[in-house]
Amino acid sequence: MTVRVFVTLKPSVFDPQGRTIADALHAMGYDGVRDVRQGKYFELDLDADTVDVAKKLADEVADKLLANPVIESYRIEVDEGEKLGSRS
Repeated sequence: MTVRVFVTLKPSVFDPQGRTIADALHAMGYDGVRDVRQGKYFELDLDADTVDVAKKLADEVADKLLANPVIESYRIEVDEGEKLGSRS
C-alpha cells in the first residue's frame, strides 16, 4: 500500500527558504504569489492489510523520524490501489 507523507513547517515557524523563493518569484514578476512555504514529501510502500494499519504505521514513522513535531506538522494520504514500483 502506498502512503504519502507531506511535512511542512508549522505556520508559527519562520521559513527562510520559502521567503527566499517568494522574493525570487516576485523579482521575476510573479506578484500574484503571496507567500511560499517549503516542505518535504515522502512515499512509503508499506505492508499493511488495512488503511487504518497503514495510517497508524505511517503516523509512527512520521512522528519518530520524518518530521520534527516541535516545528513541523505532517499530513498522510493512503493509496490502496497502487504500490511503488508496480507495473501495469
